[in-house]
Amino acid sequence: MPYTIKNLIRFDQRNNIFGRVIYDKNSDFYQIGIYDNVKKIISSNKVGYSYLDFAKVMSSWTAYDYFHEAFSWTKLKDANSVMIKPKLKKLQIKDVSSMTHEIKNISKNFGATQVGIVKINPLWVYSYDLDGNKINIPKDCEYAIVMVIKMNPSMIKESPNFIACAETGLVYSKMAFCISCVAEYIRNLGYKAIPMGNDSALSIPLAIDAGLGELGRNGLLITEKNGPCVRICKVFTDLPLEVDRPIEFGVKRYCESCGKCAEACEADAIQFEKKPSYNVLSKSNSKGILRWAVDHDKCYNFWIKNGGDCSNCIAACPYFPSL
Repeated sequence: MPYTIKNLIRFDQRNNIFGRVIYDKNSDFYQIGIYDNVKKIISSNKVGYSYLDFAKVMSSWTAYDYFHEAFSWTKLKDANSVMIKPKLKKLQIKDVSSMTHEIKNISKNFGATQVGIVKINPLWVYSYDLDGNKINIPKDCEYAIVMVIKMNPSMIKESPNFIACAETGLVYSKMAFCISCVAEYIRNLGYKAIPMGNDSALSIPLAIDAGLGELGRNGLLITEKNGPCVRICKVFTDLPLEVDRPIEFGVKRYCESCGKCAEACEADAIQFEKKPSYNVLSKSNSKGILRWAVDHDKCYNFWIKNGGDCSNCIAACPYFPSL
């Protein structure tokens, strides 16, 4: 396996950075949003931080932030269409291998760059969501279709300015489109589908289990072709599928001697230690995973200062795709 775990328990989503912004009164970023300083930042007239650049950031998130039905656990209703949609019988899957091939093809058709299938490890499902609701995935939804969507490397290279932030938002909106279409395709076959972005379950370990990459020093998924220049989404389903296996192509060994992401991190949130450990640096770290834990508190505080998210550790990675 590309990672090692011990005494791991399900993570409460309220303890990730965005949950702690809402709930953690002891954090130094309690109820402070990353855009709170934007007006001041725009007035500084720095290149890449203009009013127009920030407008691109806000608009890039439109589908992800406002198309709530993209994350619906049930079949979509109230279509903006005059056409009556027929109800078909549940498709009986006679060839699981063929169905798996079809799902991967249709996922790529809807925008996924890579697709992997895995049987869901329940440890990767959040215990509670951001609203404090206990998360219970239907027992018959055994499979996760995990997808990565590549980001434009020339835009991410502009990090940490608003130009790179807009690319992040754009790919999140592409994620919302992709998972909603894949989920509806599965429902049209008569099966359950639960589409997810960053919600409901941890994306990176599911992607690792699905054979899409390895975990890097920067705390991100490193894919073989696009490095960390990707975003992850997934769909849980009861549709019978063939599973993929984790892969190893030397990321851990390379990260032990590299450290370029740590050097590029303006927040000093990434470790320089040669070997990974079980140590945690933030309340937002899951306990019980052997890795280089990232100090998410420092990372988020830099985002507040920057007026947007940062991709320096992505752009600095030697696995980053060529421009």
